[in-house]
Amino acid sequence: MLTSPSFHTPGDAARHELLQSVVDVARAIFGAAASSVCLLDEEADELVFQAVSGEGEAFLVGRRFPAGRGIAGWVATSGEPMVVDDLSRNTSFDRSLAESTEYVPDALMAAPLISESRVLGVLEVLDPSPQARSGVRELDLLAMFARQAAAALRVLAPHAAATGGRGLDGERREDALQLLGSLERLLRGTG
Repeated sequence: MLTSPSFHTPGDAARHELLQSVVDVARAIFGAAASSVCLLDEEADELVFQAVSGEGEAFLVGRRFPAGRGIAGWVATSGEPMVVDDLSRNTSFDRSLAESTEYVPDALMAAPLISESRVLGVLEVLDPSPQARSGVRELDLLAMFARQAAAALRVLAPHAAATGGRGLDGERREDALQLLGSLERLLRGTG
């Protein structure tokens, strides 16, 4: 079932803003056709699209799929990043799942969002530019970016719980967004 995002509290809106920033930056850095963040819903054992940039942006947020399915599922389960240059030859790639999203990539990079040894979800970059997926360095950059995104999510989560879901105050919210901004500058080589 496809659903559109609905934000019930300011904390939800802050989380969405943070995650949208993550996917927009990842897409730009890696010259990709699309980027997405799926967070793990442990109770349902599903990954849920929380933010999308590029292909599928208009309708994928809120979409769920089994946590063990496809490359995102493998990354979430293993806690290891992955790059695949030719998805037509990869047995972990779930073509039917990709087709159900109305976008079937040829290549992808994926990294787990890990905080405090716990996988929170997966950051995927779909159809990155060939030079962006050419080596271990780029996969390491994606993994580092995913770790920073997970850390920023962790900044949001405890504070939102402590404030009854009201979200971050201006200073802590800015800290979370600044963390991502500084990483973007570092990755772009301007920091």
